[in-house]
Amino acid sequence: MLAAELAYRKTAAESASGLTLLLSLYDTLAGDIRRAAAAQRRNDIGARCREVNHAFMVIAFLEDRMSRGNNGNLAQRLARFYSGLRRQLIKAQARQSAEMLEELMDSVLEIRKVWQQVELRPLPGEGAVPGPAATPSLTERTEWIGSSWSA
Repeated sequence: MLAAELAYRKTAAESASGLTLLLSLYDTLAGDIRRAAAAQRRNDIGARCREVNHAFMVIAFLEDRMSRGNNGNLAQRLARFYSGLRRQLIKAQARQSAEMLEELMDSVLEIRKVWQQVELRPLPGEGAVPGPAATPSLTERTEWIGSSWSA
């Protein structure tokens, strides 16, 4: 990484909100998985392994930050999501399946989308932000994804 890019990222991270940083981690995770799928399609096993290993580090970081918060229902569901994601990444590597990796990336992006909607919600006393009313909550999304991966 170039020094200028590193400086830019550091400055952006220092001035970002917690939710903005969380979205950035989900972007990183999705990018890792996307690059792993592309490497698998090129039959570049070394690159695939590097990308998946970085994805594991991001998942571990997300789990660590989550465990420092409360242990409510959402935290439990996110823990199941992260555990299932890790299991499925291992399975995708064992099967050398770019398609499985792409499905996992889509799941990460779905959760990211819900976190982004949380970021856009108004604080109490602020005006409403227009948007889809029937969007599933983060809890509902993580419950569905976690249950579909339990096998």
